[in-house]
Amino acid sequence: MPRAYAALAALGLIWGSNFIFMKWATALISPTQTVFLRVLFGFLPLAVMAWRTGVITRGQLRHVPHFAIMSVLATTFYYYGFVAGTALLPTSVAGLLSGSIPIFTFICAWLFLREDQPTARMAAGVALGFVGIALSARPWEGAGGVPLAGVLWMLAGTLSVGVSFVYARLFLSPLKLPPLALATWQTGLATLTLLVLTDFTGISAIATDHRAFLGAVVGLGMLGTGGAFLIYYFIIEKLGPVRASGATYIAPVVAVIIGAAVGERITSLEILALALILGGVVLIQTGKRVMAPPLKQATGR
Repeated sequence: MPRAYAALAALGLIWGSNFIFMKWATALISPTQTVFLRVLFGFLPLAVMAWRTGVITRGQLRHVPHFAIMSVLATTFYYYGFVAGTALLPTSVAGLLSGSIPIFTFICAWLFLREDQPTARMAAGVALGFVGIALSARPWEGAGGVPLAGVLWMLAGTLSVGVSFVYARLFLSPLKLPPLALATWQTGLATLTLLVLTDFTGISAIATDHRAFLGAVVGLGMLGTGGAFLIYYFIIEKLGPVRASGATYIAPVVAVIIGAAVGERITSLEILALALILGGVVLIQTGKRVMAPPLKQATGR
């Protein structure tokens, strides 16, 4: 258990530090090129692990259409939204907006799965989260405030990954495939997609800054994608999905701290927005209606 909680803390640190690496990379190369490097170097350690464990089989080829859709929803577009948003926003704002992923996941699950009827506490959590998002965006400041395009890209990324959870629940969970196999297929197909879509002109510019290069290859790719997948599956196995989701609370806090460390101005408004978003997530995750056990049918005895 101590190892599992240490892994959970490490995952939160990895996810929270991703935003500064995105910021460094996009100062030199395009968001699409940054996503390509992230996915490529995330795929490589997953592919090696999948090959060593033998989790990829020929029979899985019939599920490639599902893997391809997941690669768009949970990798290509999701990562692009976050990279494009972070390129325009302060690191701290991008990081705290990423904390809204569980909120959008809940909304998508309720709209498309209809498994859990929302309780008053869950509805309050959604409302609280959106107030936090609005405070992050600060629309009242107009053009001189937080770039709206950056906020919209971040929200598009969170919505995409929220939809991906629903799609995975409907079409991939019933297949009972090893999580490592799913992650390898997902990142592998995303790599192929990005090979086609990416304009590589000027991508060598990132090699001129060792900090940005290592941040993209090691921070975003090997650790932030490949390593994060492996750690996440480990803590799910050891702690269960509910406790494993605790990493989503750590990442925005880490991003805000890193933003302050690199000289970004952190105001009480950002702190309040972070508290509202994380508070909304807590209300959603703790607000499920507990179903009473069914009454036994009377037999007349």
